[in-house]
Amino acid sequence: MSATTVWITLANKDRLEGLKRHPKESYNDVIGRLLDMAVDEEPLSEEAIRGIEEALEDIKAGRLYSEDDIKKEFGVEE
Repeated sequence: MSATTVWITLANKDRLEGLKRHPKESYNDVIGRLLDMAVDEEPLSEEAIRGIEEALEDIKAGRLYSEDDIKKEFGVEE
């Protein structure tokens, strides 16, 4: 395995330290986990994208309900 030195700020090093699952976990393992989380193996379907686009159009047109409106409509009390 080859190694590469990477410069990071002390603040980011501290953040990586805080993400360790156990004290002896390597930064390489922490960074690998973060990279795995950043890559979406299941891209959105065309249907999901259309639904998001429609929702954004509704928001822009003012077609939305407040949380209070929805609670009243469904008889939900806090």
